[in-house]
Order: sequence, then structure tokens, then C-alpha cells
Amino acid sequence: MSPSQPRTVRARRRRSGFRSLLGLYCALVFFFLMAPLFVVFPISFSAARYLSFPPPGFSWQWYESYLNDPSWIQATVTSIKVALGTTVLATLLGTLAAFSLVRGHYPGRAWVDRLVAAPIIVPNIIIAVALYGVFARFRLIGEWYGVMLGHTIYAIPFVVLVVGAALRTFDANQEQAAMGLGASRLGAVWRITLPQIRPSIVSAAFLAFITSFDELIIALFTSGTNATLPKKMFENIIFEIDPTIAAVSVLQILLVALVVALASRFGVGVNPIR
Repeated sequence: MSPSQPRTVRARRRRSGFRSLLGLYCALVFFFLMAPLFVVFPISFSAARYLSFPPPGFSWQWYESYLNDPSWIQATVTSIKVALGTTVLATLLGTLAAFSLVRGHYPGRAWVDRLVAAPIIVPNIIIAVALYGVFARFRLIGEWYGVMLGHTIYAIPFVVLVVGAALRTFDANQEQAAMGLGASRLGAVWRITLPQIRPSIVSAAFLAFITSFDELIIALFTSGTNATLPKKMFENIIFEIDPTIAAVSVLQILLVALVVALASRFGVGVNPIR
């Protein structure tokens, strides 16, 4: 056995031990994040009249309470409507902004980049107060499309980050080749670039939807009496807490899982060459 072989064996053992520790750490983090689900799901099927764990029996009463309460249904419809509108606007505007910031060469581009990223850096409460002052002047407080505009401002940076990262790794020579074969700039982007970065655009749309659907602070300031689902849940916790909120939380988790599944299905890249 050569002198280098023991060192190689020891190095392999250290790497194996490091991978084992890393796997254990990841498993503990995953368990920590998922542990609340093991409480929320059973409580949502509880036969008790109040929050208690473990539940004394099985019952669908809290799901029935949610489905039979017009205020919960209205809040859910409002949240879905706002989130869908936010998804469309944020994905469209964010993708255009990403193209501008990655491909553009104009004075002040660095300042535009910082301005686009501002909603991520500035605390939500400051954005919410500013939006309240502007929306109150234009009588948008209490309108679902006012909340949608506020959520769009908050979601655009996530779209820009995801789509911008895809554009930076995309080979722009493919566009040049398409234009050399007679395609226009817009046609090359539409037929070559967008199909190849589609997984990133779909992921960005998913992030925009979830960002809007779960957002609370901006909704508190701009939704008025037209409450979104997170605002309704917040009011339920403050004023009259009951296991209905556990049932609503489970339904939210299932909706997010559905959106993730759809994003995985429709976010698969395609071959742009037909």
C-alpha cells in the first residue's frame, strides 16, 4: 500500500461522515418545518368545540363551518381573484423589467435595478402605509383590484430575480442565429428565448401567486371591508379563535401543493425547434 492510499481512505471517510452529518441536519430542519402540520391537520378534524390537541374524536364539523360561512367563502374568493390578477400583472411586468435590466444599456439602469428590488428590502409595513396614502386619494381602499395592485408591486421583484437569473444564463447567440436566418428581434425572443426560459417564468408566476395569496400586511391596509383570506384568518385569531382556522389552514396547504404540482407540470422546458 502506497503512503497516499491511507490519506485517500481517510479523506473518503471524512467526506462520508460529513455527508451523513449534513443529511441528519437537513432531516432535522425538514422535521422542524413540517412539525406544525402534524398538529394542524389533526386539529382540523377535531370533534372538540375548541382548539385542543390531541383531538378527542374525528369530525368534519370545522370544514362544514368553513363551507357554510359566507364570510369565509367570500374571503377565499377575494384572495384567489387578487392572487390570479397579481400573477398575471407581476409576471408580465416583471418579465419585461427583467429583459430591460439584463439586456438594456441605458443611463440610470443601476438605479432602476435598485428601485425594482426595493419592495423586498423595505419592510412591508412601510409599503402598506405608503400604498394606503396613495390608494385613499384614488379611492382604491376596499376594492379588490386595489389590493391586487399593491400585491403586484410587492411580487414584481421576485419575478425579476427569477427571470433575470434565467436570462443571464441564456445563450443570446441563439437569438442572433435566428435573426441571421430572417427572424425579427421580437420573433426571435418569442420563438427562441421565451420557450427556453419558460420554466423560470412559470416558477416566477408561482412565486407571485403564493406571495399574493399569503400576504397579510398590505391587505390589512388596503382591503377595507373586502377582506382577503389571510386578513380573515388574522381577524379570527384576534376576535374569536376556533378550529375553523385549522381547517382553512389545511385547505391553504392543499391549494399550495396543487399550485406546486401545476408549476412542476407546466414548467418543464420545451424544445423551441419545431
